Amino acid sequence: MAEQLTPETPEESEEQPIKQRKNGLYPGVSDELAENMKSGWADTELHGLEPIAQAAHTADRRAALSRRFPGERLVIPAGNLKTRSNDTEYSFRASTEYAYLTGDQTQDGVLVLEPKGDGHEATLYLLPRSDRENGEFWLDGQGELWVGRRHSLGEAEQLLGIPAKDVRELAAALKEATGPVRNVRGHDAGIEAALTDKVTAERDEELREFLSEARLVKDAFEVSELRKACDATARGFEDVVKVLDKAEATSERYIEGTFFLRARVEGNDIGYGSICAAGPHATTLHWVRNDGAVRPGELLLLDAGVETNELYTADVTRTLPINGTFSPLQRKIYDAVYEAQEAGIAAVKPGAPYRAFHDAAQRVLAEKLVEWGLFGDLDVEKVLELGLQRRWTLHGTGHMLGMDVHDCAAARTETYVAGDLEPGMCLTVEPGLYFQADDLTVPEEYRGIGVRIEDDILVTEDGNENLSASLPRRADEVEAWMARVKQG
Repeated sequence: MAEQLTPETPEESEEQPIKQRKNGLYPGVSDELAENMKSGWADTELHGLEPIAQAAHTADRRAALSRRFPGERLVIPAGNLKTRSNDTEYSFRASTEYAYLTGDQTQDGVLVLEPKGDGHEATLYLLPRSDRENGEFWLDGQGELWVGRRHSLGEAEQLLGIPAKDVRELAAALKEATGPVRNVRGHDAGIEAALTDKVTAERDEELREFLSEARLVKDAFEVSELRKACDATARGFEDVVKVLDKAEATSERYIEGTFFLRARVEGNDIGYGSICAAGPHATTLHWVRNDGAVRPGELLLLDAGVETNELYTADVTRTLPINGTFSPLQRKIYDAVYEAQEAGIAAVKPGAPYRAFHDAAQRVLAEKLVEWGLFGDLDVEKVLELGLQRRWTLHGTGHMLGMDVHDCAAARTETYVAGDLEPGMCLTVEPGLYFQADDLTVPEEYRGIGVRIEDDILVTEDGNENLSASLPRRADEVEAWMARVKQG
């Protein structure tokens, strides 16, 4: 990695000279070099750009937001780079709220809706092209010769359909703003500091809740992105099956890296940390260390999802026999989870209570656990009343899905968990059974077995559609699929 100078915030770059990096090999910049770097560059401005594919959808989303908060200034930041260590940063991922309303994914961006008449006027505040006059483009750590060209404000306007201004002017303008203001918190400390005496936590949370609830029902663009994510994810699972022998020779990280390659080739990234849990690690719900052994005769619980370039993620889990064939006990536990998932998926339909799919799946799992004698003399109703099945089922049976893997998380309880399903909602159905390696309350042969099956289910006008159905779920179909994929 090339040595670079110290990056600065947008505010710092206007007010201060570009900082030299401590221990850099060049002590400074001569006047002659600085002058030389100002000229001799071609005009690369892009003209006649077509709007991005979702521009009409983002306009509709902003219109709905405007109707909800008339007469109020609304501020939605993309967020800033976060330091990983010293002078290296994590890959930037724009805040969901910002990307949902604009289609833009650039760091430091801020969408502002200013009250105007009966509605709002939207302005997108962005970093303009790197300044060639002051040397920012080649001296600053975030200059274009270091990290790549960014769109000019004019190009952004053409692509996004929103007037654009220099974000470096925004903090000062917001400090002088009057009237009611709401801000999506947690993404941009500089914006929050500028608004500190103008906002309240309660009002800002209402904005966040609205934007979360707005995503409960997906529009046509969002559904198409989720289909794309699920299709790419299915190919990623096939990739893993093809290299299980290499994972056996190395570790779970071979599985993690294999799926990540598919995510980066066909999308933006993975939508969340991949869970590549082999053997007893499958009983740890969010096993993302992925540093364990992959052994024939054990199960691999793979929970992973591709995030598309427009930031919509799949969330799929399959539990696979590493050697291609379930043992009788593995199959018994797997079949119980499959039956529970079937019951859960069947409960997903318009008008049904959101909780119905969870309750249906949990009932099946409780029945199986009672049938296997794990509760002594207790019957199913008593087990469910006391929630005793949760020792081995542990988690809820699903969640909303979209731009976040746990989408719409800030929605009010009455519109989410306590609400009813509507066409256009997309959720996961993911029951599981997990018998910890040190659980002395189950027969020894159960210990260390974890099974989860998860699919992404779209609520339709007359029922549901399994967006990830291309990946087999029934035990015999899983075995046949694995054999076919391994043979090439």
